[in-house]
Amino acid sequence: MYELYCRSYQMMMRMASIFLPWRKPELLEGENSLSKLPKLIKSQNIESVLIVTDKGITEIGLMDLFLKELQREGVSFIVYDKTVPNPTIVNIEEAYAIYKENKCQGIVAFGGGSPMDCAKGVGARVARPAKTIPEMKGVLKVIKKLPPLFAVPTTAGTGSEATLAAVVSNSDTHEKYAIMDPSLIPHYAVLDPLLTVKLPPHITAATGIDALTHAVEAYIGKSNTQETIRCSREAVKLIFENLSEAYINGENITARANMQRAAYLAGIAFTRAYVGNVHAIAHTLGGFYSVPHGLANAVILPYVLEYYGESVHRPLAELADLIGIAETSDPDSEKAKKFIEAIKQLNDNMDIPKKINGIVEADIPLMVERALNEANPLYPVPKIFNKKDMEHLYHLVKAET
Repeated sequence: MYELYCRSYQMMMRMASIFLPWRKPELLEGENSLSKLPKLIKSQNIESVLIVTDKGITEIGLMDLFLKELQREGVSFIVYDKTVPNPTIVNIEEAYAIYKENKCQGIVAFGGGSPMDCAKGVGARVARPAKTIPEMKGVLKVIKKLPPLFAVPTTAGTGSEATLAAVVSNSDTHEKYAIMDPSLIPHYAVLDPLLTVKLPPHITAATGIDALTHAVEAYIGKSNTQETIRCSREAVKLIFENLSEAYINGENITARANMQRAAYLAGIAFTRAYVGNVHAIAHTLGGFYSVPHGLANAVILPYVLEYYGESVHRPLAELADLIGIAETSDPDSEKAKKFIEAIKQLNDNMDIPKKINGIVEADIPLMVERALNEANPLYPVPKIFNKKDMEHLYHLVKAET
């Protein structure tokens, strides 16, 4: 009965999604495309923007030229760079206060998924000043139009520049959850590969597998459209063709640009088709132990795909065919196994660990509860997990102490 309830809910959400105001960000793409953003901001009659980023970005001076060009265009700005990995409600409220104090008219999210999530949270507070962030948890709690939101990703993984989600952490309860609303999709996105060439190899690896997780979870789910299928497939192909090169040779602009494209396409895919149990588990690890989201996904993905068993053999077989790692005569089960092994090999080649350190046994029951509450009934996963399933998976990914 519980599975029937979940599937019925998912079917209703899929039908309702047809009527939602979906849109995609307008893109600035290619080398030095960031240089076009100040003029674009000015053209929107914006006189002051809040830039949401993190200390890592400001310390290496990645925004310096952009800030000078904003000044040249006569656009004033204020920088909030206190965003932490797995951004918190405190981050959002601090940045929101700065937005109001400086009478900003737009928001620039500059960085990885954390600054983007924080910026989206600020936008939600601007749109809904009477609502707290916890009150906007879940689906369609914002609705109202956000101020112009410009996303500048400096990693190739989260796809946040294309998605309707902002993931937030509560520092007090260690809960990590998503706000999901089409109004959170950025209005503009800058895909400039030059912003990613100095990305350390370990971040290139984790964010790249994050993008792969988005594409795969969208593809194997039960709420795909023709567009999400196309985007997922293209993203998977680009990742297997370019991630290793981007990891080994970060100066390869073509590989970097292709990975940005893959992350964006995966974002398009999962914002319509959703993610799944990999993300539900990863969010709890981020909330409890601040495990970087991409790293958590990378470790968890092979375990969950194997646990799904027969329910994912056909779609994973299709992806194995797509990247050319299976024989035509292989049964779907064998092709699926080869695809999962290809993910494991990619992880191994980039020194991604096989387990998560620091998981406390006493925390698992609460993490199981939160993961199930996130996944069910919303995510249209291949197989509905119960408490026993989730407990088993946490123990699979937990490093021995």
